[in-house]
Parts: sequence; C-alpha cells; structure tokens
Amino acid sequence: MKKILILVVAMASTLVQTGFAQNDHNTHHQAPTVIASYYGLKDALVSGDASTASAKSAELTKAIESSDSKTIGDKDKSDLLKHVAMISGDKDINFQRAHFAPLSSSIITLAKSAKLSDAPIYVQYCPMKKSSWISSEKAIKNPYYGSSMLTCGKVTETIN
Repeated sequence: MKKILILVVAMASTLVQTGFAQNDHNTHHQAPTVIASYYGLKDALVSGDASTASAKSAELTKAIESSDSKTIGDKDKSDLLKHVAMISGDKDINFQRAHFAPLSSSIITLAKSAKLSDAPIYVQYCPMKKSSWISSEKAIKNPYYGSSMLTCGKVTETIN
C-alpha cells in the first residue's frame, strides 16, 4: 500500500510540474527558445565547430518557425530564416561565420523590438569583421574568429 501511495504522489507531482512548464512556455511565445538557439549557434562558432553550428542553426530554424507573429513578424521571420538556412546548409566554418554577420544584424534588430529575454542582452562588436553579435554575458568570445582572436571586440550596447 505504501509503494502505491508513493507512486501516485510521484505521478501527480510529475503531472503538475508538466502543466506548469507548459503554461510558462506558452506565456513567453517561444522567444526564449529563439534567443537560446541563437546563443547555441554563436557558441558553436566561437568553438570553431561547424557540425554543431549546423545543428544549432537547424534548432534556430525550428524556433523561428514556431514563434508567433507577435514576437517575429512575417517579414522578419523570412529574413532570419534566409540567413539561418545559409549557415545550416554548409559545413565550412568560414562560410558559416560569414553568414552569421547578417543573421546577427537581424537578431539585434529583433531584440530591440521584441522582448527576447528577461536577462540583459549584450550587443558586441568585432572591429576586424566590422560586425556585431549578441551574447548573454559581457565577456567577449568572438564568433567570427574563434580561438585565433577570441577576446577581440567590445560591448557596444545592453538591451534590457
């Protein structure tokens, strides 16, 4: 009897937690998924891992496609998907990094117009590439040059 009671309590707890998780997920319109997927792609480029960058860009594609039109308008969605497709469709890290710049520009514009995160978003700039990207942390980890110029860049703006 004691084992059955423990099992019932455990199942009820799981159902309640799942219900809350779904409600929380729906109230944020999947924007955190977009930003988290972007950060995953950025981190893969920082590491110089083209395969992971391709996989993370596929995740970003799904996040963008599933976001509602209140978060990302159709024109912005189309623009973002075009840039992400270029990254996911190629396994050359230099090619991916080249297409990360216009993607980042579009993501920065989106981050300024929509609430993508409750945490601060740091806009960072690489003077060598003359391009920006966003990060969840102030420390510079350059996705355009990876380990060869890991800390090249500066924070130019904070989006709250």
